[in-house]
Amino acid sequence: MTTSKTQKIIDDITAKIASGELKAGDRIPSAAEFRAQFGVSITVVRDAVNWLKATGVVKGVPGVGVFVAERAE
Repeated sequence: MTTSKTQKIIDDITAKIASGELKAGDRIPSAAEFRAQFGVSITVVRDAVNWLKATGVVKGVPGVGVFVAERAE
């Protein structure tokens, strides 16, 4: 079974949180950085970030960025 492009981004962020590479309050990469790293469309990035937001892993701050949520550690 192949992993979707969206799931690869989700897995990357959750693994970095689990390993301590990303901690509560840390900013996650921008959409442009994800697009360059994974070679995906903006839609794929948005879907992944929206899922991470919906599950409480990250929180968005309008005009500032997306950050690891406190409870994600």
